[in-house]
Amino acid sequence: MVSRYIAANAHSPLLKLKSVPIEQREQWDHFITNSPHGHLLQSWGWGELKAHADWSPLRLALWDDEQIVAAAQVLRRTAPHLPLRAGHLAYIPKGPVIDWSQPALCDSFFSQLATYLRKQGALAVRMEPAPESSTRDGELVLKRLHAMRMHPAPAVQPLRTIVLDLAPAEETLLAQMKEKWRYNVRLAGRKGVTIRVAETHDDVRAWYSLLQTTGERDQFGVHTCDYYLNVWDIFVSRNEARLLLAEHNGQLLAGIFVGLFARQAIYLYGASSNEQRQLMPNYLLQWEAMRWARQQGAHSYDFWGIPETDGEDEAMAGVYRFKRGWGGRVVQFIGCYESVYNPLLMRIASRFM
Repeated sequence: MVSRYIAANAHSPLLKLKSVPIEQREQWDHFITNSPHGHLLQSWGWGELKAHADWSPLRLALWDDEQIVAAAQVLRRTAPHLPLRAGHLAYIPKGPVIDWSQPALCDSFFSQLATYLRKQGALAVRMEPAPESSTRDGELVLKRLHAMRMHPAPAVQPLRTIVLDLAPAEETLLAQMKEKWRYNVRLAGRKGVTIRVAETHDDVRAWYSLLQTTGERDQFGVHTCDYYLNVWDIFVSRNEARLLLAEHNGQLLAGIFVGLFARQAIYLYGASSNEQRQLMPNYLLQWEAMRWARQQGAHSYDFWGIPETDGEDEAMAGVYRFKRGWGGRVVQFIGCYESVYNPLLMRIASRFM
């Protein structure tokens, strides 16, 4: 019904692209949540989070009277100490959120989007749409991007992930795992590993100490502790994230931040100790995260990123094996595409952004 309504009105002069003020936050999140390709990275809270990390969020919605029919959360970054109007990069993560099957709607949205961003001082726009590359929507997205003469750009978000369907009963989910994964989930419980929900900033700080250990062990960078405290403050109170902690005899062994938005759970950040690894706390953590997500009405669990190939020589091959064992399916995304409005200034500015 909604798609037919949009199709009939996509050429209407009433379709106007406007920025969305804080007073309409709930309307924004309601639209994103209920869209087929809604995503946490297009939620109002994600823009808040990135505002603490040198990005300036701009929420743009295409309105038909009082109804949002398409939306894009645009994160903007400029060279240090310069105003946005002096020239900035515009980036749309996992968006825009739009019915890609409606050509007239897309024409109206993207023409107004380009005009708006240019006036605001954007030198280029990059977007990473949410649809999977192998789906019909993915084919429509690529066709649309090519028609707009957008070009591939370096990806920011993972190009591949593993997504687990949470619709089956728990017994079925356990049966779909590799035998060793199922064994390790039960082993952790038998050995006395317990899972609890983090409740305070001190819990986040204790988890962050483990994250630093994990980063050193596995050779990846981490944000500051304040970043994860912001994740906690922004999302946990709205039940859009949860930090689960694995303990044994009072000792913190591991913990994971799991996002929950648009009926999708996302494994965002994980940390584990170098001690007591034989107790398999990470297996029980993931299982309890899946159980919680199902209880909250999530349809899927996204393990959030795997290497670009299945090769054993990949730097994160061990991560791939761990995530693959839960029984989900490998998903390939379209990647990042870019439209440059001012090539000369963009080449200069990109050195500083």
